[in-house]
Amino acid sequence: MTDDTAPQETAPHGAAPADTGPEAGFTDADQADVGLTDAGLPDAGRAPTRLCIASRTVRPVEDLLRFVVAPDGTVVPDIHARLPGRGAWLTARRAVLAEALKRKAFSRAFKGKGRAGPELSDLVGQLLEKDALASLGIAKKAGQVVTGNAKVIEALQSGKVAVLMHASEAAPDGVGKLDALARRIGEADGREIARIGSLPGAQLDLALGRANVVHAALLAHPTSAGFLARMKRLEGWRAE
Repeated sequence: MTDDTAPQETAPHGAAPADTGPEAGFTDADQADVGLTDAGLPDAGRAPTRLCIASRTVRPVEDLLRFVVAPDGTVVPDIHARLPGRGAWLTARRAVLAEALKRKAFSRAFKGKGRAGPELSDLVGQLLEKDALASLGIAKKAGQVVTGNAKVIEALQSGKVAVLMHASEAAPDGVGKLDALARRIGEADGREIARIGSLPGAQLDLALGRANVVHAALLAHPTSAGFLARMKRLEGWRAE
């Protein structure tokens, strides 16, 4: 079966997927082509899932990125999954996007519409990075970020730190000492303190509105959790 014979109905973004089980008249072959766009596959009340257009595997939406066709006909990333129109989903890895481009998976998903080229990978990376830094700024405005070696140590010892962060160019000695302290405190509390060291100091300075940020700690708070989730997605995208 080709994609031209797949069901054309799509649910609004965020709506429950249409019933595509055997009782609705679909065969196993039909199931293979359902979910190229927002209609997705049935999740029986579980966390929302979508079909990756490159790997053709069903994954939770938090592991995926949504893409739509812009008015000018180009395929663009919709990292917040809010843009109007028919959306196609892709596992959030650079290598998977490369495979999708090689297989012309976007053309198949959008029924021949939409132009996508190698530059799309850089655009995704830029948007994910911007999103992560913006969420770090939000955590700072909420009063959940401390900076400076002494204040970071004090925050760690208080047991309130959820994320320990170092500038990518930070000295290994300082990083090692703080990481060791975070491990000891985390083990004593029966939890793991997340550690991030992939952002350069210049970006941390800009996001936090301070100069010469080398070490920082994010306290346990929803804004910190939001930043960590975005950083994990960014680092996953960058990973080979």
